[in-house]
Amino acid sequence: MKQQIKRLLLGAVLFTAMMPSVVLAAEEEIPNTPFYMTFWSLMPAVIAIALALITKEVYSSLFIGIAVGGMLYSNFSFEGTLLHVFNDGIVASLADSYNVGILVFLVVLGAMVAMMNKAGGSAAFGRWAQEHIHTRAGAQLATIALGVLIFIDDYFNCLTVGSVMRPVSDKHKISRAKLAYLIDATAAPVCIIAPVSSWAAAVSGFVTDGNGFELFIRAIPFNFYAILTIVMMITMALMHIDFGPMAAFEKNAEENGDIFSGMKAMAEEADKEANSKGRVIDLILPVLVLIVACVIGMVYSGGYFSGTGFVQAFSDADASIGLMLGSSVTLILTVAFFMFRKTLSFRELMDSIPEGFKAMVPAILILTFAWSLKNMTDSLGAKQFVEAVVNSYAGRFTYFLPAIIFLIGCFMAFATGTSWGTFGILIPITLKIFPLTNPLGVVCVSACMAGAVCGDHCSPISDTTIMASAGAQCDHITHVNTQLPYAITAAAVSFFAYVLAGFVPNAFIVLPVAIAMMIALMVFIKMILKSGQSANA
Repeated sequence: MKQQIKRLLLGAVLFTAMMPSVVLAAEEEIPNTPFYMTFWSLMPAVIAIALALITKEVYSSLFIGIAVGGMLYSNFSFEGTLLHVFNDGIVASLADSYNVGILVFLVVLGAMVAMMNKAGGSAAFGRWAQEHIHTRAGAQLATIALGVLIFIDDYFNCLTVGSVMRPVSDKHKISRAKLAYLIDATAAPVCIIAPVSSWAAAVSGFVTDGNGFELFIRAIPFNFYAILTIVMMITMALMHIDFGPMAAFEKNAEENGDIFSGMKAMAEEADKEANSKGRVIDLILPVLVLIVACVIGMVYSGGYFSGTGFVQAFSDADASIGLMLGSSVTLILTVAFFMFRKTLSFRELMDSIPEGFKAMVPAILILTFAWSLKNMTDSLGAKQFVEAVVNSYAGRFTYFLPAIIFLIGCFMAFATGTSWGTFGILIPITLKIFPLTNPLGVVCVSACMAGAVCGDHCSPISDTTIMASAGAQCDHITHVNTQLPYAITAAAVSFFAYVLAGFVPNAFIVLPVAIAMMIALMVFIKMILKSGQSANA
């Protein structure tokens, strides 16, 4: 891993040497720092990611990255660094209404999970699943299926799938690292190809001519990373394939029963507290109500009840408001439901709220630091720097542009931890280079979205990655390290698919070829693993 980090930093230096000079817009407020709109604007994120992967400690790594951003912005002034880090970074991220709404959603969902666990719903569902799901492959496929069905929003997906499927995966000795990967890989990759989702609304909003939703629909068949990730998960589950660091975690879970990645005591304590009165409905009904309430909350925030059409309301929806309102209403109904069933007393229900809050503190802390780190890179002009780079080189490699845009999206989302911000920058640039009348236009827009999702999927500072760790109750750095080889494998096949799509922009030809390449690669990896096991024997 250290060698990989060294190669990454060396590549960053070479990448910097190739960068052209950037002309600043006169109307922009330019901070008095020589690092503005240069490769150095990405260094806070690069340093945070590198430290997290090397030290396997995420809190200090993120804070050091934030501090580096503050120093670069203030020209290493002590007072300026403190003010920028706390006022413009941490305080600003916590004062943002969208971020606060997401934090409220996290706390409410944590309280609901605590109630369902204490009521015995999770344990009852685990017993039911043990009777109806008989294999590890079946448990993994059930997790994938639930993740695909909950396509409304990636935050909602991560935490809901995690709370529902933890008892199932535990019974079949699936490691929490594998569960976290399955959750993460069915969050953003599913949302980015689901027309009715907060992601579709976000993409539609970045297209200014009013054809955003139509563009999103046309781009779905070319979103190779999202589709191939799902194909890869299903193939691995059916063929019993695990490689890289994940293989050791899965072997340890299957043979030794160590499925908690160092959190065994916490899980055993939760099992002891399970209520004997618990039934499967104590888990399923609150989750179903949560899904319905969040959908209603999303379309409400988009103006559906004020006369706006359903599709347009979803396009205009504010995920933060919708999820916050939907989860809050569900929490009230859940309390009423458990009191009606006399499963828990009112005192026990109220005690579950601070318990759920405490369970979400690590995720909240990491999210706050990740948002603050994004504020640092934004203040240093990272978006403008990437835009200048793309505009400088786009016209020279026309047919390879989808693959190039995919790589740029991967790098930018990995460094900044945000997929929405990435395709928010790249999609308008792409549409300027290739209008939608050009067949490559849709391919390139899809490459923007796929690259953003891929980088977001790999990044340890991504909010979706953080929530997948929280949903699976898995150590965050363990989740990042174990899923990285899987994400890179899907990205490699996607890259070759975009190279082909640059010359043949036809989804009916390229998509089947890409799926065949992915399945063939999985078969090849299976053969390599089998031959290695035979040699060791």
